[in-house]
Amino acid sequence: MPVAPSDLGPSFDSLGLIDAIRNAVRAENYTAPTPIQSQAIPHLLAGRDLLGCAQTGTGKTAAFALPILQRLAESRRPAAARKMRALILTPTRELASQIDESFRAYGRNLGMSSTVIFGGVGQTPQVQKLNRGLDILVATPGRLLDLMNQGHARLDSVEIFVLDEADRMLDMGFIHDVKKIISALPQKRQTLLFSATMPNDIAHLADRILNQPVRVAVTPVAATADRIDQWMLHVEKGNKRALLDSVLKDRSIARALVFSRTKHGANKIAEQLARSGVAAEAIHGNKSQGARERALANFKAGKTRVLVATDIAARGIDIDGVTHVINFDLPNVPESYVHRIGRTARAGASGIAISFCDREERPFLRDIEKLIRKAIPVVADHPYRIDPAATGGGNQQQDAPTRREGHRPSGGRPQRQRRRRR
Repeated sequence: MPVAPSDLGPSFDSLGLIDAIRNAVRAENYTAPTPIQSQAIPHLLAGRDLLGCAQTGTGKTAAFALPILQRLAESRRPAAARKMRALILTPTRELASQIDESFRAYGRNLGMSSTVIFGGVGQTPQVQKLNRGLDILVATPGRLLDLMNQGHARLDSVEIFVLDEADRMLDMGFIHDVKKIISALPQKRQTLLFSATMPNDIAHLADRILNQPVRVAVTPVAATADRIDQWMLHVEKGNKRALLDSVLKDRSIARALVFSRTKHGANKIAEQLARSGVAAEAIHGNKSQGARERALANFKAGKTRVLVATDIAARGIDIDGVTHVINFDLPNVPESYVHRIGRTARAGASGIAISFCDREERPFLRDIEKLIRKAIPVVADHPYRIDPAATGGGNQQQDAPTRREGHRPSGGRPQRQRRRRR
């Protein structure tokens, strides 16, 4: 992910990286390291363990990938069959694929062997690559544990272990698989743990697996990005689809991620948008890997204006140019709100997050505002609006700004309130 240049901060040349990696970084159009990169890379090059509390979109992947590549290159040795020298464990297929792509891009001049393994696809090609031995393996927990149990993967030669998105592992119920994988690692290793938030279970795990770690926190826990304008629209549940159609009439919404709480809901939203003439696709855990990759590719290429996702995509999609995140359903886990809206305002850009809130979701809104330590402004002027005071609310209502100045999510002039049939 390209970062904005800085005249005051360090450069990649000052971090101790070798020429082969600096050249690869320049080829990716990176001009200056992000705060987490400048803080973490020197310590990781020195072999220190690290506990990173980093908000999504901060350049975290390069913060660990660049020093890992350099350390492996400086002590180059062949990996034995079914073994790997570095293991990166991450919760979702999409994120695993993107991390693998980053390692390949940053290591293009080093000749490292790497691959990615995850479920939902046949295991034969993955087993064949493991059999040759690898410098770097990026994996999701379930498939890796399955291949370990079959004898196709051994972790006793791992020199560097990265547990990425640790809190997401906990949310998705993977923590027991993670602990089994950790138990198979050698005691002598370099360990990195990254988490956007630090719940007690993750803090305890960090204490157990890290050895005198360097602690890097580049943003307050659960803080939302400063460059994201956040807006709340109160609406009856049955009017959400009509409201989404109205919001998307605003052509400044060039590329939007719409979040649904359920897979079935994501499919319904995408189908409704397609019937309305909006190019939209859905992505969730029930989709085949091929379908998910096609949907992401179409969204990245601009062929699809709207990608409808469940929370599986909240931290698994790293796409520059997402102008808006729309929470069709508020998440019932408040941390997920932070992760969702972090899909916009990436690579130094600004973004807008629009959330729909029905009566049943008011407790979720209260939890979110408590977590982020501020009230989300309410859009007073939109079709299908309901009074938040009637739902136990009381957020200050405002006319929403346009993009950065004057954005009207409903698009155009306000429409007359429509009555529901009873």
